[in-house]
Amino acid sequence: KNYYGGNWASFSFSGLLSWIKEKQQKTEVSDECEDWRKLILENEEVISLNNSDKTIEHVEDFCFDNQDSAEDVEEAGALSKLPPFATSGAEGAAQELEKETIPMENTLPEKAASSDPASAAEGSETEITSECGSSHNAASGEPASPIGKTEAAPSENPAQEPKKITYSQIVREGRRFNIDLVSKLLYSRGLLIDLLIKSNVSRYAEFKNATRVLAFREGKVEQVPCSRADVFNSKQLTMVEKRLLMKFLTFCLEYEQHPEEYQDYESRTFAEFLGTRKLTPSLQHFILHSIAMVSEADCSTLDGIQATRKFLQCLGRYGNTPFLFPLYGQGEIPQCFCRMCAVFGGIYCLRHSVQCLVVDKESGRCKAVLDHFGQRISANYFVVEDSFLSESTCENVCYRQISRAVLITDQSILKTDSEQQVSILRMPPVERGQPAVCVIELCSSTMTCMKDTYLVHLTCPSTKTAREDLEPVVQKLFNLNTETEKETENEEVEKPRVLWAVYFNMRDSSGIDRSSYDRLPANVYVCSGPDSALGNDCAVRQAEAIFQEMFPTEEFCPLPPNPEDTVYDEEEPPSEESGLDNAPEAKPEPSPEEGSSEGGAAVEPEQ
Repeated sequence: KNYYGGNWASFSFSGLLSWIKEKQQKTEVSDECEDWRKLILENEEVISLNNSDKTIEHVEDFCFDNQDSAEDVEEAGALSKLPPFATSGAEGAAQELEKETIPMENTLPEKAASSDPASAAEGSETEITSECGSSHNAASGEPASPIGKTEAAPSENPAQEPKKITYSQIVREGRRFNIDLVSKLLYSRGLLIDLLIKSNVSRYAEFKNATRVLAFREGKVEQVPCSRADVFNSKQLTMVEKRLLMKFLTFCLEYEQHPEEYQDYESRTFAEFLGTRKLTPSLQHFILHSIAMVSEADCSTLDGIQATRKFLQCLGRYGNTPFLFPLYGQGEIPQCFCRMCAVFGGIYCLRHSVQCLVVDKESGRCKAVLDHFGQRISANYFVVEDSFLSESTCENVCYRQISRAVLITDQSILKTDSEQQVSILRMPPVERGQPAVCVIELCSSTMTCMKDTYLVHLTCPSTKTAREDLEPVVQKLFNLNTETEKETENEEVEKPRVLWAVYFNMRDSSGIDRSSYDRLPANVYVCSGPDSALGNDCAVRQAEAIFQEMFPTEEFCPLPPNPEDTVYDEEEPPSEESGLDNAPEAKPEPSPEEGSSEGGAAVEPEQ
């Protein structure tokens, strides 16, 4: 591949169009060394690897504007590759915002966990400073310092018509887009955030708080109150509902101290348990779909309570919701780890395919790989992403699929005074037996789309093709009419208009047991691609498990030493250039409108 991250990657708009074309044509990679099998010795055998990616299927893209107008339009602002250790991505944004922000300091330690949900969600009427150095007013949610802003200044005329965005503008501003193949958010107390802090990889990235948790009920999108302040300021809930909700959330934080309240329902679903708690239907809907974010049909009571507690415990650490999103997209995360690896001599090779694993017949261990030049690379351990394994190697493996859609729209699914919102919405199943759909809407200040547009990701476990799974949800939330079509219903005018969309199915190889790959030698470890969950816990657990199997006495991702203090065995330390020759291309700088109104939240360790 010529990009970082595999199925975790992010693309500019033109890059995504090239990726779509490649997947639709199912291009095979030609062997540059056709006689590589002659390089295998008599006491060796080979396990062939795939030379094309077969994890993506049913790719369909649609343009809801005049594509002819974009035929002669070129992408603006194409930049040459950066020299080694030049700034790119979030690092460039940090320098751009440096003059407008105060130094990041942890002026107050993080609040300790408490049985009161208010302690997890800015309950008091005072200002607290999050670990990213931003001071928030608990009652209003407005940031008191330029660091980690989550709200833009209100627009002068919130009811004004959205700007008309054309397809040719999207193509021209294609480098403003950073479109993720997989859509996830980071729980503020999740395993990935802890790992980024522990390993110091967090210094290579910046994050933005998700500003809203939404719900879809009775045909309308509503904002869900998360913190105590949100609950008691909410106009959607009656006073009785507010007390009932706070009482239930407090119970979820302390559920281990009150086993008698849920033990009789452990064999029943969480939805049935909620029905016994005197909660109104609207409260049950909020808790099930927007706080616990679990399945109504098959989530157990205990799993639902634990999911609710996880949501509450993540509140207030960096902002008013439990979630963070990395500026420039999820594809920044694997690049950040590559940067840290490069600092200490690691090499990440782009456009460099591998033909096969070379196995010693006597020991049964893998001893080397052969690349497409016929070069033999020896090692003691080999970690292979599942998509590289051929069908003959995976004949006993049964894969799940993920349905994905990416939309570019002209306005938010829930308009407010601020246009700069990062929202998450969990859509209940359209039909019984269908999965719920996770919808993440990103604004331009996340550096993932151009100004006056929104990037919307939809994800769910597959039951059919991605378009069949997700288009009913898209039709409920968005207007799919083209500019040339006459809109006949007023509600279609009010909905955000989809400008461009792509649907595809992605393989979910998480949860596959190692014994399923019975043909692989013991020193070959298989890692999966992305899963359908909202967070990244599965990938972090898998990486740590593989590392501990290889190096049981070593610490996983310890705090790295200062590179200047590292003593190398060789006379000359390895050139820093070697690790960053394949550094990702520069990202576009934030526009004045984006840079001045939104600051990135830095993830910093606790004091």
